[in-house]
Amino acid sequence: MLHAYTDTLGFLTIGYGRLIDHRKGGGITKQEAEYLLSHDIAYKLGQLHAELPWITKLNDARKGVLLNMAFQLGVAGLLGFKNTLIKIESGDYEGASVNMLQSKWATQTPNRAKRMAEQMRTGQWQSG
Repeated sequence: MLHAYTDTLGFLTIGYGRLIDHRKGGGITKQEAEYLLSHDIAYKLGQLHAELPWITKLNDARKGVLLNMAFQLGVAGLLGFKNTLIKIESGDYEGASVNMLQSKWATQTPNRAKRMAEQMRTGQWQSG
């Protein structure tokens, strides 16, 4: 199965019968979680490179902002930030940061948006 499903006993399962329901001791290992994350990152970056080939010019922190947003909003959702993306592509990181903070996304997830806008503005990784 390519989606989580409930088995015949009512427990959450994935793949070919892999129990992940915590009520029965199921789950994945830390190594499996890291493998999934690294796969997801590579996949999303591939999508971003296909849609926004200019991201190769960005430093890792700014690329990380776009990756973070793509994880949260999906690539299609990120592509909806047309004016912000134009500003980023042209190197207007201050303007992009302002646009990011004026979005519906920023009202829905204000802490993340502030952190990502600052990271875009400065080109420096933000913790949080």
